[in-house]
Amino acid sequence: MDMQKSGYPYAQLAAAFVTAAIHEDAATRERADGRVRRWVQVLRAVASGAVRPGSRTPVAGLPAWVTPEVVRGGFATGTPAAAGPLRPHEIRPGFATDRAAPFAYHLTEAGQAELGALLDSGGYRLELPEQAALLTVAWLLRTGDRAAALALVDEIGPYAGRLCFTPVPDPAGGHDPELVWRADAGQVSAALAGRRENPRVAAMREALTVWNPLADEFLTLWLDTRDAGGTVAAVFPPGWRDRARGLLGRYGQLAAAHTHCGKHRRPKENLAVLRAATEQAVADGELTPRALGLLRHVAGSMLARRGVPGSPEHAALRERQAREARVPAHHVLARVVVSRLAALDPGRGVPDVDALCVPVRGAEAETHAVAAGTPIPPSIRGVVRRARAGRIPELIEAGVVPSAEVLAQLVPQIAAETSAAAYRDPALRALMAATYRAFRNRRSLLLLNLESQVRLSELPWVAAVGPYREAGDDTRRDAHATLRRLGELAIDGFPGTLLPNPLIRELAALSREADAGLPWVEELAADIFMGTFSPKFLRAARLAGELLEGSLYARYYDIDYAAVAAPDADFERLCRSRTGAWRHTFTVAAGGMLIEQGQILTTHNLATLVRAGVAPAGDWATLARRAFEAGCRLTARLPGNPRPLPTIKDIAYAWRNVIFYLAVPGAAGPGPVLDDFEATLAAARPAVRDRLTPAVTGLRHIADGGRFAADGTTAAGGRRLEGWTTTRHWLQELQQPGRRLMR
Repeated sequence: MDMQKSGYPYAQLAAAFVTAAIHEDAATRERADGRVRRWVQVLRAVASGAVRPGSRTPVAGLPAWVTPEVVRGGFATGTPAAAGPLRPHEIRPGFATDRAAPFAYHLTEAGQAELGALLDSGGYRLELPEQAALLTVAWLLRTGDRAAALALVDEIGPYAGRLCFTPVPDPAGGHDPELVWRADAGQVSAALAGRRENPRVAAMREALTVWNPLADEFLTLWLDTRDAGGTVAAVFPPGWRDRARGLLGRYGQLAAAHTHCGKHRRPKENLAVLRAATEQAVADGELTPRALGLLRHVAGSMLARRGVPGSPEHAALRERQAREARVPAHHVLARVVVSRLAALDPGRGVPDVDALCVPVRGAEAETHAVAAGTPIPPSIRGVVRRARAGRIPELIEAGVVPSAEVLAQLVPQIAAETSAAAYRDPALRALMAATYRAFRNRRSLLLLNLESQVRLSELPWVAAVGPYREAGDDTRRDAHATLRRLGELAIDGFPGTLLPNPLIRELAALSREADAGLPWVEELAADIFMGTFSPKFLRAARLAGELLEGSLYARYYDIDYAAVAAPDADFERLCRSRTGAWRHTFTVAAGGMLIEQGQILTTHNLATLVRAGVAPAGDWATLARRAFEAGCRLTARLPGNPRPLPTIKDIAYAWRNVIFYLAVPGAAGPGPVLDDFEATLAAARPAVRDRLTPAVTGLRHIADGGRFAADGTTAAGGRRLEGWTTTRHWLQELQQPGRRLMR
C-alpha cells in the first residue's frame, strides 16, 4: 500500500494529536498521547521499510506467527505485542534484565518442574498466544516427545531474547466455560478508579457551597448602608469599611483555593458587581454613579428573587442547595465500588452485580466520607454490569451484550472449549483452550491481494501438538452443535445486523472442526477493495442459490442463480454486471456497490447458517418483523444526520435480512408480515414512514408476482432498497436541506 496515497494513518495521527493537545480530561489526553506515539511509530516503520502494510507478514524479519502490535485500521507498528520491557512475572532475583534469562531458566529441570505444576493445576493465564510456547515444550517433554519439543525450541529460540514465551501465573481455578463476561473485575475496577469529578458538577458544587454564601455576605454588607427609604446608599456606618476589607480578604483566599467555578469573575455577575463596588468603596470612600446604579440593580434583583439573607424563604433555599451539594460525587462513589471489587478475582467476571452496587454501608461511609445509605448511581452500575458473568442468552436478554460486535468478543470463550475438545489429555486440552482465547485477542491486520489472516494452526506450538488431536465423531458433533448454537444466538439476538467479521471467523473455525465444508465470507472494506473476490465467495453464492433459486429473495434482487451455478461462472464479473459501476476508474462508492452485490449473491452467510442447521427460536416471520423494527430504528436516525450514508448502509443490511427471512424455504408467506410492516409505518413518525414506505411497496409488488423496472422502481412508487450508490441515495431525498452530506 502506498502510504502517500492512503491518508488514513495521517488522519488518525492528526486526530490523536488534537485530542492529546486540547482535551479537557487528563486521562483522555494521556491515552491520545499513546495513540500519537503508536501512529508515529507506524509511519516511521513504513518509511524505513521495516513494515509492509497489506502483508500477512508485515514486520520485516519476523515470521507470520509472531503477534504484531496493531493499531486501528489494521496497521502494524513494527513492534511485536510480546516484546517490550520485561513483564512482572518475568522478573526474578538473580535473573539478568533481558528476556533470554527466563526463557533459558524454563528449559532447566527446575523450570520444567514449575511449568509442569502450572499445567497440572491450571494456575496460569495467557495474555498473548506466545505465552503458551514453553508450556507446550513442557507438555511434550513429559509426554516423551523429545524430538517435537526440541524442534519447537529451535523454531522459537531465535526470538527468546525479544518475545515473552512464559505464562502468567494465576492461582485462580477454572470456571464454567459457559459463563462469559465482557470485561473482568480488574478492568472494571481500573475504569472506575480512573474516574475524575465532572468539571461541571465540581463547578456547580463550588458555586453552591462557596460563592453563593459569599455573595449573601456581600449583599448583607451593602444592605447595612440602606437609607431611611430602604435604598442602598453610599453612606457607610461606623466599622463598615473594616468589615468590607475583611470580606475582600476572605474572597481572595477563597478564589485562590477554589478554582472550579469561574462565574464569580464575570463582570456582570452578581458577586462580581458586589465585590467591585466593595473594592471601590474601600479604596475611594465613595462609589461612582454608574457603580452605585449597578449595585442597586443587583441588590434589588437578589432580594426580589431570593429574599433577604437570613429570612425564612432565603434560609430554606440555601438549605436545599446545601443538601444538593452534599450528595456525593460519582467519582467518590466509584471508589466505594472499587473497594468492593478488590475482594474479587480480577481476571474473572462478576457473579452478582447487585451485591456490588448496594447503597453505601456503615464502615464504607467512614472510610470514604460518604453518608451511609447513599445509593450507587446508574452510571456506575452500568460500568459494573459490563463485568456480569452469565450465559450468553442471559447477557443478551439483560442488555449486557447490546450488539453482534460485542457478541463476537464473547464467542471465543465458548468456542475455545469446543476447539480444544479434540485433545484427550486434560492438561493439553486446557492449554489449547487458553491458547485459542489468547489468539482470538490478536487484532486483524490490513491485508491486500486476497491474503488471509494467520490461523491458529500456524502457531508453531499448536502445530507441534497437532499429532495429539483426535477429532472423532464426538468432537465433530460437538463443534457442529456449538456452530448452530452460536449462529442461532446471532440471528435471534441481532436479526437486523450483518454478521461481524470476528464472529464469522469463529463460525468458520467451528465449521472446520465439524468438517462441515461450509464457505464463510467476511465483510470487505470498500476503501481498500481491489475489485477481486476469493474463490469462497462463488462457493457461498452457489450454496445460496441451492436454497433460494426462484424465491422471493431471488426475485427481489433479480438474481439469476443458474448463471451463478454455471461451471464457467466468474463471481467478480457477475457482481460487476449487476452494478454498472467502476467500469473505468475506482471510487470508494463504486467499490462499495461491488461488495454489496457480492453480499446479496451470497446472502452474506445467512444461507450458510441455514445449511449448517441454524434456525430461530421462534419462526422466520417473527425474525423478519424484528429485523424490520431494527431498520425503522436506524431510519429514525437519518433526519439531520450529517453523515447519513453509513446509517443507510446499515438499513440496507437489515432490509436484506428481512427479505431473506421471508424467503427461507418453509417460512410462512410474506403477506401477513407485509401487512404488519404497513401498519407499523402508518403509526410511525413521518421521517420513518415516508422513507420506508417505498421499500415496503416495492417488496409487496415483488411478493405479488411483479418485477422492478430497470431503475429499481415500480409504477406504484415502490423502490428496491440497496445501500450503496455512486449518486445521491433516494433515502436522502428527505434529508434536511443545507446540511453537508459526507460518506
